[in-house]
Amino acid sequence: MAFKNTSEYPAKQKQLNEDIKNGTLKQCYLIYGDEVYLRNQNRDKLKKALVPEGDTMNYQLYEGKDINPGEIIDMAETLPFFADRRTIIIQNSGLFKSGCPELAEYIKKPSETAYFVFVESDVDKRKDMFKAVQKIGLDLNCETQTEDILKRWVAGLFAKEGKTISPRAQAVFIDRVGTDMANISNEVEKLICYCMDKNEVTEQDIDEVCANWLTNRIFDMTDAIVEKNQKRAIDLYYDLLALKEPPQKIMGLISSQFNLMLQVKEMSESRTDLATIMSVIKRPKFVANKYINWTRRYTMQEIKDTLEMCLNNDLAIKTGKLDAVISVEMLIVKASA
Repeated sequence: MAFKNTSEYPAKQKQLNEDIKNGTLKQCYLIYGDEVYLRNQNRDKLKKALVPEGDTMNYQLYEGKDINPGEIIDMAETLPFFADRRTIIIQNSGLFKSGCPELAEYIKKPSETAYFVFVESDVDKRKDMFKAVQKIGLDLNCETQTEDILKRWVAGLFAKEGKTISPRAQAVFIDRVGTDMANISNEVEKLICYCMDKNEVTEQDIDEVCANWLTNRIFDMTDAIVEKNQKRAIDLYYDLLALKEPPQKIMGLISSQFNLMLQVKEMSESRTDLATIMSVIKRPKFVANKYINWTRRYTMQEIKDTLEMCLNNDLAIKTGKLDAVISVEMLIVKASA
C-alpha cells in the first residue's frame, strides 16, 4: 500500500494495521478522504477483521443520506447472535458534514458489542460526529498520493508479478493514466497481461496498452461542450478537479482542442480532403471526422472568441484577477451556450 508523506497518515494507517494484526480493534473507525481506492481497501480490511466469514446475522450495511439514526442505534443495542460483536458499516451518509447529535452522543458510549465503520468522501472536523469518533476510535484520512509514492507503488505492483519498470517508464505511466489508484491498478493489470512473456515493462508497452486517461476525459468534455450539454461538461470538469487535476492544465487542454478545431474549420472551408486533414492534425480518421462534425456547430469567429477567452482568462489567473477554478467554468459555460 502507498503512504503519503504527511504528519498523520502514515502513523494512523500503521495504527489501523496493528489493530487488525493484534486483534485490538476499536469500536469506531472513520475512513475518509479523496482516494476511493484506499477508502475501500481499508473498509474491506476492517470488515474482514470484524466479521467472521459467512456471518450475515451480525453485520449490517447502511448507505446513503436517508439513514435513520434511531434505527442504527437500535441495531447497535441489539445483542449479537452467538458472536462477540455486531458490526455496522455506514457509507456516504453525509453525517460528518451535516452533523448528527443523536448518533454522535451514542457512539461516545456505545454498547460494548457494537462496532462501527464509517466511510465518507468528505468530513467537517468541527462537527459532533467527527469529535465523537476521535474520542473512542480512529479517523484515517485517505489522501490522494504524491506522484513519487505512486511510482514506487506501481513498481511494487509489477515486482509482485516478477516484472521491472524503469523510473522513466514509471513517470510516463503516471502521466498517461493519472493519479487515481483504482485506475492505476486496472492499467497495471492490463500491462501485466500484455507483457506476459516479458520481464520488463517499457514505455512502448505503455503507449500500446494504456489509454491517455486525461486526454480522453477532455475529449468527452469537449464533446459535451459542442453538444451544448452544459451540465455534463461541468460535471466532467468537477470530476477532474476532484482527482486533483489543475484548472489551468484543464484549460490548456480545452484550448488545444479548440486550436485543432480552428485548423480543421479553416481546412474544411477550403474544401481540403480528409486525408490531408488527418495528416495535418496527426489524428486517425474517426477522430478527424469528429473534429469536422464539431466545427459545424461553430462559426469561425466563435472558435476564435473561445481561444481568445482562454488567453485572457489565463492572463487574469496569472495576475490574480480571476480564480482558476471559476475561470474554466466560465469558459465551459460560454463555449457551450
